[in-house]
Amino acid sequence: MSELDHVTAALLGVVQGLAEFLPVSSSGHLVLAQRRLGLNPDSPQMLLFDVLVHVATLTAVVTVFAGTLSAYARRLVRESRRSWQGRRYGWRIAMLGAVATAPTAAFGLALKRTYEKAFGEPSWIGVCLLITGVMLAVLPCVPRQARGWKSFRWWQAGLVGTAQAFAILPGISRSGATISVAAYCGLRRRWAAEFSFLIAVPAIAGATVVKVKDTLGLPMDQLGQVAWGPVIVGSLVSLVVGVIALTLLLDVVRRAKLHYFAPYCWLLAVLVLSGAV
Repeated sequence: MSELDHVTAALLGVVQGLAEFLPVSSSGHLVLAQRRLGLNPDSPQMLLFDVLVHVATLTAVVTVFAGTLSAYARRLVRESRRSWQGRRYGWRIAMLGAVATAPTAAFGLALKRTYEKAFGEPSWIGVCLLITGVMLAVLPCVPRQARGWKSFRWWQAGLVGTAQAFAILPGISRSGATISVAAYCGLRRRWAAEFSFLIAVPAIAGATVVKVKDTLGLPMDQLGQVAWGPVIVGSLVSLVVGVIALTLLLDVVRRAKLHYFAPYCWLLAVLVLSGAV
């Protein structure tokens, strides 16, 4: 097995930053990249790398949506006051987010072993990439609607959350699955993207906690031998590239061009299933 050096870490950071937000599956790309580079995903250094790139991903979301999250937090505070006279749309969105997060947590914990097994099977990645491509390709056939939070139902939020749960599988794009399902349910495209990344925050935070738990289970002598330089470099690269990729994705969503990524997913799926990658 190869060791993680600065150049390899930077390369993986680029892959994570791009694939986490563009609808092509970061987990699938990282698994394929690690296999191609001969890295051991269970080594102490790679486990720490996974932890920090998850933190970088979360930081990228918060950075890009800083204005939206700040305005939303202020709205929640105002709606919590007894003197508030208007409708509590902020709390409605929070409850919709909680409903959408529940399936992710439930499936993630209940099917943890199945998900872990899938990461070691290239055929899983290939099939899941095919599914991601289909989800994206169908989007132009869905009538563009102007449904907002007032008419977005609880069961629809649950469907989006279930899509996010299945996106734990390598090859299923989290952003692609959640935005597509929200759009299928009639939610306006821009709000579909915002809702997708609103529920991404607890999902990514939860995944980070799991990764931290796995890492802390390692013997201290192994953790003490980890070279932190490449890990930090890869994480910083992932953060910068992630911010750029997320900004690009939001523009793509606004222009309703997500289906442009479908051929790429299908091509990569064919290469994976044929053993070429």
